[in-house]
Amino acid sequence: MSTKDLVLKSLRNAGGSFVSGETLSGDLHVSRTAIWKAIRALREEGYIIKAVTNRGYRLIEGGDTIAAGNIRDFLPSEYKSIDIEVYDILDSTNLKARQLSDDGASHGTVVIALQQTAGRGRLGRDFFSPREGLYLSIIIKPSFALDRAAAVTTAAAVAVAEAVEKVCGKQAGIKWVNDIYCDGKKICGILTEGITNFETGRVETMIIGIGVNTTVKDFPEELLDIAGAVEGNYSKAQLAAEIIAGTLRFIGDQENSTFIDSYKQRSIVLGRDITVYKGRYLTSPEKDLSGIPAKALDIDNAGRLIVQYENGTREALSSGEISIRL
Repeated sequence: MSTKDLVLKSLRNAGGSFVSGETLSGDLHVSRTAIWKAIRALREEGYIIKAVTNRGYRLIEGGDTIAAGNIRDFLPSEYKSIDIEVYDILDSTNLKARQLSDDGASHGTVVIALQQTAGRGRLGRDFFSPREGLYLSIIIKPSFALDRAAAVTTAAAVAVAEAVEKVCGKQAGIKWVNDIYCDGKKICGILTEGITNFETGRVETMIIGIGVNTTVKDFPEELLDIAGAVEGNYSKAQLAAEIIAGTLRFIGDQENSTFIDSYKQRSIVLGRDITVYKGRYLTSPEKDLSGIPAKALDIDNAGRLIVQYENGTREALSSGEISIRL
């Protein structure tokens, strides 16, 4: 066990009381400098540790604290050993995850930020990421072919929806392909990016970025008509753990795609009249399709939306934009 973990264990065993640096140093047989470095590392992970001269350190526990150890406490045994990095502020968790992946980060590595300064959404859009939200990216080293990659976002969407329902007690709906809704407003967006080996036709790395609004108090006025949040008294650490575990579990089940049924049950577009935009993202050779009325018929096991246009033709959309016609 590392010095950092031993210090955390000692602070937790203190039950909210102060523990002096001298006591920690003596009990753990390490220098005061090592204790100070461990405290700093724990704070960087998101732990709230109060320091008072002549009294020492006190861990302020709380289920709302987003810290690697707190999240790991809620993870099932098969995922407790994954790497979790928590930062106070990042430009983008996806960008940091990409850097870590390039440096050899393993499958399942998670990057979390308490705030993003340059969060990104789909199609190059900005993703507003003020403090108090939950922003995380998961590095995936897939073992499936390129044609299965579209289902990754589908799997993550189900994981988020189920986590919100379990932890926050809110009913969640999914708007194809990557938006989670509660009470008619968007509370979560998902951005999946991949690195593909075109010689083998396989995806080498995928990064799933997930942003959950837990409040809208600092949101610009122009976003309040569409942006919602999962507010309430619940553990953000548990919410993060449920999202991580669910995503990894569903992605590991790509061959069976058992999560597709859950996705369909929560879909807010199936059976609805919709408008399909961004023809360049469609799977058909017709690149000029844009703003075309259609009906959403089904979602296949690859996560593609099956639509039927007014002329009777059908298409399986693997990406793109749609809106629901009222």
